[in-house]
Amino acid sequence: MRLPVLIICILLPLAGFAQAGYHLKLKIEGLKDTTVYLGNFYGETTYIKDTARANSRGEFEFKGAKPLIYRGVYFIVLMQNGKPARQFDFLIADKQQFSMETKSSDYVKFMKVTGDPDNTLFFENMVFNSELHKEADPFIKILQDSTQSTDKKKEARLAYTAINEKAMAHQTNVIAKNPNTLTAKILKAHRPVTIPDPPKRKDGSIDSTYQLRWYRKHFFDNFDLAEPGLICLQTPLYKDKINEYLDKLFIQQPDSIMSAMASFIDRAKANQETFKYATWITLLKYQQPDIMGLDEVYVRMYDKYYGSGLMDFWVNDKLKKNLKEHADRMRNSLVGMKAPNLIMQDAAFKAKSMYDIKNKYTVLYIFDPDCGHCKEETPKLVKFYNAHKYDLQVYAVSADTSMQKMRDYIKDMKMPWITVNGPRTYVGPYGDLYDAIVTPSLYIIDDKKKIIAKKVPVDKLDEFFTQYERFKNVEKSKSGKL
Repeated sequence: MRLPVLIICILLPLAGFAQAGYHLKLKIEGLKDTTVYLGNFYGETTYIKDTARANSRGEFEFKGAKPLIYRGVYFIVLMQNGKPARQFDFLIADKQQFSMETKSSDYVKFMKVTGDPDNTLFFENMVFNSELHKEADPFIKILQDSTQSTDKKKEARLAYTAINEKAMAHQTNVIAKNPNTLTAKILKAHRPVTIPDPPKRKDGSIDSTYQLRWYRKHFFDNFDLAEPGLICLQTPLYKDKINEYLDKLFIQQPDSIMSAMASFIDRAKANQETFKYATWITLLKYQQPDIMGLDEVYVRMYDKYYGSGLMDFWVNDKLKKNLKEHADRMRNSLVGMKAPNLIMQDAAFKAKSMYDIKNKYTVLYIFDPDCGHCKEETPKLVKFYNAHKYDLQVYAVSADTSMQKMRDYIKDMKMPWITVNGPRTYVGPYGDLYDAIVTPSLYIIDDKKKIIAKKVPVDKLDEFFTQYERFKNVEKSKSGKL
C-alpha cells in the first residue's frame, strides 16, 4: 500500500505521556539489512516519526528520550520499488516500551507482543477477524453472483448474518472485558448506537420526534470524544463522526449548528488534544461552507474559541491573525446583515453609490477582467438581467486597478448595468467589507439594503428569486397583508 505524501500540518502535537521515552524492539523473520520507518496517522495525514536499520536477523528498534506524542495507530514502512509501503499497523497507547516479533510472510498471523497487553489484544482481534473473513468469503461470492438461485442466496445470506453476529459478539466481549484499552475504544467507536422505539403517550399516540431527539443526545455514546487515540486511526473516523452528527441530525442553520457543536466540543474539552482537534476541524468545515449562510458559524466559532483566547495553548500569532482576518472579512457581509455601502468610480470617473439604487433588489457582482470563470459567468448574468423578469439592478465591481481593462470588459461583455472600479473607492477596500476572495462573487441585497443571499451561481438566480418571492408572499399572506 502506498503512503500519501508526507506533509507538515499546523496541528502541532500537544499531549504527552508519563513514562520516560519510547523503546520499541522488533524482530521480523525474513527481513534483513534494510531501512525501516516508523509512521503514524493523524486525522487524514500520515507522518514518518523515526528510522531504524534492521540487521541480518531482522532485528531493529525505535528509541527516543521523549515519549511519542500521539496515542493511536502507528505502522511499519519499508521502501519497495523506490516507494514507501505500509507493512502492518500496531498501537501506541499506555505502553511505549515493548517488543514485537513476527514473520514477513504474514505479519499479523505470526505476531507475538511482549510488554503491552493492548497490542496483544489488537493483534488477536485482527487474527479473529481474518479467520471470519475467510469463513464469510464463499457466502459473499454467492450473494454477488447474479447466476445463483434465490434459495442459494437465501442460505448464503443466513450464513453471512450468523458470521456477522459472531463478529459482533466477539467485539462485545472484548469491549466488556477490556474497557480501558485503546483496542476496545476503537472497536466501540465503530459501533452505531441502537435507537429505541418511541414510547406511547397516555392517549396511545407516538411522539414522532422522540427518536431524533434521543439520537442527538446519544449519538456519541459509543465514541469517546476525549480519547486522542481516535484521532489517529487508518481512516478519519473522528472527523467523519462529527460531520455526520452536524450534517444529518440538525437543521443547517447557524443557531442550530452552534448548539450542536457546543455539545460535543464540551465533551472533547476533557483532553487538550481532542479539544484542539474537534474545534479545529469544525472551524475549517465552515470556512467555505457549501450551504449559504453557514459562514456565520465560522465567525461565531472564531469569536468563541480563538478570539477569546481559549485556543492560545496551541495557536501561534500568525495563524490567529489569519483566522481573525478571515472572520472579520466574513462578519461584515453575512446573510441577514445590512450590506456595507460601496462608493466607487465608474468608467467616466464619476462616483457611484450602491445605496443610491432604488430597485427592489441589488445584485452586487464582484469580478476580475482577467478571470476565466468571470468570462463564463458574466454573459449569463447579462442574459438574466436583460430578461427584466425581476425589479433589480446590478452593481458590478471590477477588482483590477486598470480602468481600460474595465472599459474593454464592459464593451466586450455588453454589460448594461452600473460598473465601477473597485480600487477607486471612497469607502475603503471592498475586500474589507465583503468576503470576495474568489471571483466572481455575488451578493443579493433587498430594498432595505439587507443581504438576503450570497455566492449564488448565476444560473441559479432565477430559481432563487422565484422561491424567495414565493416565500415573501406566503409571509405577507400569513400576516394578513394580502
